[in-house]
Amino acid sequence: MKNIFYLIFIATLFACEHEPKNIKLSGPVFGTSYSVQYHSENDVNYQKQFDSLFNVVNQSMSTYIPDSKISRLNKGEAIEVDAHFARVFNNAKQIYRATEGAFDPTIGAVVNAWDFGPEGKITNIDSTAINSLMKSVGFNRMGLKDHKIIKNNASFLDFNAIAKGYGVDVIGEFLEQKNITDYIVEIGGEIRVRGLNVEKQSTWKVGIDDPNFEGEQSYSKVIALQDEAMATSGTYRKFKIDDNGNRYAHIIDTKTGYPSKTNILSVSVLAEDCMTADAYATAFQAMGIDKVKAFAERHPELKVFIIFENEAKEFESISLNNFPQ
Repeated sequence: MKNIFYLIFIATLFACEHEPKNIKLSGPVFGTSYSVQYHSENDVNYQKQFDSLFNVVNQSMSTYIPDSKISRLNKGEAIEVDAHFARVFNNAKQIYRATEGAFDPTIGAVVNAWDFGPEGKITNIDSTAINSLMKSVGFNRMGLKDHKIIKNNASFLDFNAIAKGYGVDVIGEFLEQKNITDYIVEIGGEIRVRGLNVEKQSTWKVGIDDPNFEGEQSYSKVIALQDEAMATSGTYRKFKIDDNGNRYAHIIDTKTGYPSKTNILSVSVLAEDCMTADAYATAFQAMGIDKVKAFAERHPELKVFIIFENEAKEFESISLNNFPQ
C-alpha cells in the first residue's frame, strides 16, 4: 500500500513540475508599450528575445533612429535593406495599389509638415511648402530590386502606419516557431491572437475604445478573437481644428496633401495578420465611409467596424463583412 501511495505521489509531483505555464510579459517599445501572454509547456520566458527582435525592427524601419536603414535611405544613402524591410515594403506596395493610393508610405514628410500649432490648432499653412513636398509623394515611384530601394532622392519613406502591426506579427511568428499555439500579442492597441486564452478557458476577448475627446477610456464593444489580428485607427485623439471649428483628421489626404475633413472617428480592421490590418485601418480613415463599404464588398477577407459622427453629432457605427458583435 505504501509503495502504491509513493508511486502516486511521485506521478503527481512530476505532473505539477511539468504543468504548462501562463506567461505574461510587457515593456516599452516603438514609443508605446507592448504586452504578450502565452501558454508555454516549458515555462520559458522570452523577454530577451522579444527585446532583441524589437531592436532589429527598429534599426530597420524607425524614422526616429538616425542611423536606421530607413533614415539612411531617406538621407539619400544607397543601402541594402534587410528581410524585415523588404517584407513590409512589398506588403505596403500591395495595399497601396489595392487602395488606389489611399495608403501611401511616401506621405510621411507631408504629415510631419502639418504637425504644428498649439493644442492641435491649424495655424498659417504654407501652401507652397505643402505643394513642394507633394511633388515627391507617390509610392508608385519607388521599387525594390536586389535588396535595394529605387527612389527619387527627394522622396521620404515612412512605415509608421504599418510597422507597429508588423512588430506584432514578428513576435507572434516567433512564438509559433517555438510551437506555442495559444497567445496574444499587443503593441499600442494593435493585436494578434492565436488559439485560446488557456488561463480563462475561452477565446481571447479584446475591447474597442469608445471615441472620447476628453481622453477618458471606455469600451464601445468587447469582441472575441481567434486566429486573427486587429488594428484600430482613431482620429478622436489626434486632430486639428480650424478657425470655424471644423475638425480635421491627422490622416493626410494622399492626393491633396491636406488633412481630411472627416466624420469617421475610429476604424477597426480584422485580418489574418496585424501588418495588413494596421495599413488598411489607416487607409480606410482617408477613404471615407462610402468608399470603404464598396471596398469591403470586394474584400470579404477584411472585417471592418467604423464609428462615426452623424449630422446630429451623435455616434453611430457600421459593421462590415460580419465584424464580431
